[in-house]
Amino acid sequence: MKPFRDIPAGNLKSYSLPDQMASHGYVLIRDLLPSGDLERLLAGIAQIVSEAGWLIPGHDILERVANPSAACGDPDPSFKRVYEQVFSLESFHAMAHHPALRQVMELLVGPRVLVHPKSIGRLIFPKSERFLVHAHQDHRGIGGDAESFTAWMPLHDCPAELGPLQILEASHRFGLQNTGSERGFLPVNMARGSGWVGGPLNAGDVLIFHSLTVHAATPNVSDRVRISLDCRFQDYRRAINPAALVFPGSEAGGRSWIKTYAGWHSGELQYFWKRLPLRFEPSRLELAELAETAEPPEMRARYARILSQLDSQMPR
Repeated sequence: MKPFRDIPAGNLKSYSLPDQMASHGYVLIRDLLPSGDLERLLAGIAQIVSEAGWLIPGHDILERVANPSAACGDPDPSFKRVYEQVFSLESFHAMAHHPALRQVMELLVGPRVLVHPKSIGRLIFPKSERFLVHAHQDHRGIGGDAESFTAWMPLHDCPAELGPLQILEASHRFGLQNTGSERGFLPVNMARGSGWVGGPLNAGDVLIFHSLTVHAATPNVSDRVRISLDCRFQDYRRAINPAALVFPGSEAGGRSWIKTYAGWHSGELQYFWKRLPLRFEPSRLELAELAETAEPPEMRARYARILSQLDSQMPR
């Protein structure tokens, strides 16, 4: 496998990030984020997973030495309970708004940056093959305009044995590729691109890729939990799937922004997207129609939940 092409954070002005993205489907920026900021977030997450019994006692929790008997992942109920605590951390959401990260995204998409509010934490147990994220394209799940981007960042050094991401270079040029799978995964030997690239990623490095770029995790064969963060961005003039702002999978009493924000000290980042002139795809009118007519019928309840949650938190 070829190594990543990378750009030192101190040399960004020598590159055109849009040109790099158009050519390769990804940009890797080394040492973009301060280690202290990452370590504070890592400490908060490590404390939660340690209290859940995921780590071996007697080690520094920042070392993340895994308790094999606690191994779990989405959609296990034990994983979901812990993940809800992580998702509710104010520092978890603040990382997507880090000034250094925002500056880079403005270089890539322009000044009208929308941070998707539902960042994703990856809490990956070692030697747990059934939870491995196989080759896929983010746009299939994100929807909206395809011109959106994911920033993947480890919160600690991530050598090969911890399972960093790999990228199928230039795969974004082929649009949505056939998966042959209901789960949306692409057979590695059938995905189209110019070759896989990968390598170690360290705390502070940020790997940014297009929503159509094929990527996959590599196996975590270490003895430690891998902790990383996915943040997504786009120009807010482009269409956004309203499901990116709400919790369509949550019935009444499930996850909500009210619950997420309950322990926060500041209101600055709460409902920040309300201040932006967003254009939804599907629109509110289309959502109302889908809530009545979508097939299969179980999708009607999902669209109804999206519309209801939008109406409760978004201005018309």
